[in-house]
Amino acid sequence: MSVIKVENRGRLRIIIIDNIRKRNALNRQGYMDLTKALRDADADDSVSVIAVTGVGDFYSSGNDLVSAMSGEYTPERAMEILRDLIRAFFTLRKILIAVVNGPAIGIAATTAALCDVIYAEKDAYFYTPFTSLGLCAEGCSSLTFPRILGKSKASEMLLLNHKMSAQEALQFNLVSELFSRNELESKIWPKLEAFAKLPYNSLIATKRLMKKFEQEELEAANREEIITLMERAQSEESFQAAMEFLQRKKKSNL
Repeated sequence: MSVIKVENRGRLRIIIIDNIRKRNALNRQGYMDLTKALRDADADDSVSVIAVTGVGDFYSSGNDLVSAMSGEYTPERAMEILRDLIRAFFTLRKILIAVVNGPAIGIAATTAALCDVIYAEKDAYFYTPFTSLGLCAEGCSSLTFPRILGKSKASEMLLLNHKMSAQEALQFNLVSELFSRNELESKIWPKLEAFAKLPYNSLIATKRLMKKFEQEELEAANREEIITLMERAQSEESFQAAMEFLQRKKKSNL
């Protein structure tokens, strides 16, 4: 069963990550289903605005490490699936909004940064622990994080595994607005439904102008990150770090 659900509210398409048992983690099938949901929404003329959110207390805990280490896909295929998901985020013609209802970790945090707007629940956080897992920046974050956050804060996140609170994300211009959990239905979704009623062609044209000169840079960043990530993911250093993480996780669940 897919962990990606879709809901329509007028011209607003809401894509929901629904894997609450694993804190909305995504395995490779989840990546493919999310990619398809984004592309389908972009191709649907009845949709003006696309939102991505999660179920429950998490936006998404990112990559499902247990699934990733199962060997179901070759490293080359796994990286191709990841590359396609990231491209789906930054090549969308339509307005894309991340409604970060809880912690956004790893690929969830980096792809949120590819959205046009981020609204975050006040107790959410953004966390990219790539170096602690022996990996490297992905989701075009080697480009987007320094550009959005500045060099020092981006380095703190991507190199030193800093956990950025929603309040700090607002301060550093990653997030546009914070909301409390009880405001999701009363404030955030009505706001997005109103956005979806704006003149369609004007939205598309203006986003195209804003993104036109950034596309080549994002393509290059995605390509370089995927090459490096495949090298890192197959390294002994990364394997040991992943095993240690899974051991810590197992002990914390006892």
